Amino acid sequence: MTTTIDTRRYDLDWLRTLAFGLLILYHIGMYYVADWGWHIKSDVTSTALQDLMILTNPWRMSLIFFISAMALALAQQHSAKFTLLGLRTNRLLVPLLCGMFIVVVPQVYFEALSQQLIEPGYLSFWWQYINPNTALLPEHHSPIGLLTWNHLWFIPYLWCYSAIVLLVAPLLNTLANRLQRVPGSIALLAAMVTLIGAWYFLRQAYPSSHALLDDWYNHAKYFSVFIAGYLFALQANWWQNVISARRWFLTAAVICYSLIIADSNGWFDSIPASFGESVSGRLIVGVVLALNHWGWILALIGYAGRYLNRRTNIIDKDGKLLHYSNTAILPWYMLHQSLIIVFAVWLKALALPVGIEAVLLIVLTCAGCWAGYELVKRFWLSRWLFGLKVKLPILTTATQPLPDNTP
Repeated sequence: MTTTIDTRRYDLDWLRTLAFGLLILYHIGMYYVADWGWHIKSDVTSTALQDLMILTNPWRMSLIFFISAMALALAQQHSAKFTLLGLRTNRLLVPLLCGMFIVVVPQVYFEALSQQLIEPGYLSFWWQYINPNTALLPEHHSPIGLLTWNHLWFIPYLWCYSAIVLLVAPLLNTLANRLQRVPGSIALLAAMVTLIGAWYFLRQAYPSSHALLDDWYNHAKYFSVFIAGYLFALQANWWQNVISARRWFLTAAVICYSLIIADSNGWFDSIPASFGESVSGRLIVGVVLALNHWGWILALIGYAGRYLNRRTNIIDKDGKLLHYSNTAILPWYMLHQSLIIVFAVWLKALALPVGIEAVLLIVLTCAGCWAGYELVKRFWLSRWLFGLKVKLPILTTATQPLPDNTP
């Protein structure tokens, strides 16, 4: 029998909240970094900010996939797999369609407008955007025209991974039982080897596209992380060992991050290029990247397990913040990037000092997400479109009213 944790894991709730909060800050940072392309760019960019963002760039989305898989593993102990699949389908694919047709449109519009590819006129652009046969911006077409999911790529990936894992759950649960006898260090080594292999063989041939069908490097990376998270959640001894070893994981992560930053700033330029392109050189780089990736993930899992596995704490004394974030997190995620772009365009015209502008952009984005969620949660249709629990409206007749407690 697999050793599991039956009580609610508040540390996973907190980690998910913090990870998505970090994602919002990261996307605001994308507006200001110098070398990375994004939908629109500030006139004032920063290379130093890019170094800071490299801190989370290699593992930020992996952490979210890892947590999502852990939650799925714990949930499938109490719910039928097809019930869970139906739930994830309703709460992922419906918001995805809503996001593609409505939420991400400002991102495409303002990007094209900033490049002078279109004339101003949001509604006329939207009509062309949802038309799969549009002749507008043909060089940006996908098989469905201009429709895109942009930052919502995580949603279809999560749904596909969840569907696959739920369909093969009996095999994974059997594997989890057998892994009871395997030391966590061996499992970590296997996870690192998998990531190194994906980086070595697939990274150059299949650069990140977030297009789902041809994104093989990202699938090798994120799906293996998803499987690892599912199996990890079913091993209470591994979980406890990670909590105990959290300082070691953090130390390894900091060292590897320092090496990555040193390399990006040219500290190793004296090393012959031939060594970097050799098998041994690429393997050394792969080991550093894999250890950095898993070091940060497991350090955060460990520290969260040690300090955040409770409903209330010094940050959230009555548990209301965690309750709010658990329900609001998907609408916030859906709305945040479009709001960043809309507010960035507005603030750019004001020509404010960059420090003031950045603070205002953070405040306005969070305020917009809050207001958007407050609006979304008030109507059953918008709740359904944004992945919230829905209580369908009760239809009544004048001659035969239904009782108030009718489900």
